[in-house]
Amino acid sequence: MRCVIARFPFDLTKSGVLESMKGIKPEDVSGESVIIGRRTYPVKQVGQVVTRQDRRDFSAGEVLRAMAQLGFTCRELPQAPSPTRVLNPLHHASAMLGAPVAA
Repeated sequence: MRCVIARFPFDLTKSGVLESMKGIKPEDVSGESVIIGRRTYPVKQVGQVVTRQDRRDFSAGEVLRAMAQLGFTCRELPQAPSPTRVLNPLHHASAMLGAPVAA
């Protein structure tokens, strides 16, 4: 499958990714992750190994999309709930400090 990561085209296959990640020790996962084989890898580590580019050159979303299209299980960060009654910056600051927000 042809993927574009960091503005460069890559022809990736599931077996090719499995082969690239063979023998690579997973780093600690603190954000988005990809399950490859029986191991869970951080998305940026997978992107670095597969593309041989610096992690700062691509976003986690690019790699997540490519890995999901190849059929790997991907886990994204849970989205933080948005505040429902924040009216202006003063209310926002008060809400962050735990003060009740008046309507």
